[in-house]
Amino acid sequence: MSEQSANQRFAAESTIEPDQIARARAHALEVGADPISAVVGAQCAVLAAASRALNIVEIGTGAGVSGLWLLHGSPRATLTTIDKEPEHLGVARQSFQEAKIPPARARFITGRAAEVLPRMNEASYDIVLVDADPEGVIEYVEHGLRLVRAGGTVLVPRVLASGAVADPVRRDPVTSSYRSLVQETQASPAVLGALSIAGEGLLQLTTIATD
Repeated sequence: MSEQSANQRFAAESTIEPDQIARARAHALEVGADPISAVVGAQCAVLAAASRALNIVEIGTGAGVSGLWLLHGSPRATLTTIDKEPEHLGVARQSFQEAKIPPARARFITGRAAEVLPRMNEASYDIVLVDADPEGVIEYVEHGLRLVRAGGTVLVPRVLASGAVADPVRRDPVTSSYRSLVQETQASPAVLGALSIAGEGLLQLTTIATD
């Protein structure tokens, strides 16, 4: 086993997922949703806690795992979560109820993110998590950067595309989009970017306040 693989395995085995999120993960797998890993979820929770997030947007509800991790990190936050799959949203609602999340702290929107996001207020959110159609990841991140306040953060899990992004031979549209996203944001003077390789990867983009 390589050093990197050993580190990945150790991180995964050392991450303890709260019971209510573990139950949500089981529900997600039952309906064929693909939840973020506990390692990435824990990173999202830490970032939510560190930023004292109060207003969070999630693009791609899945079955509620990532949303519960974000609220685990910031118990006072309100989450707006968007998904085009009514079944997944229904399961997420169930998971939030089981986790005893007050209804006022979670707003579920059924619809395509590309249609919903333009209607949302810019510079109004602390965190935007982008976990929707990979084909639209660049568009969603652009919306996310518009929606977050100065100093707010956009999070993009799965950005390593199961190792494809690091393989220069891979040139398919999804891999190329993720690769371009990482490279362009790292070079941008408008954001501070960091790429975590734990789990399935997490790109963290924090906008730079100008005043």
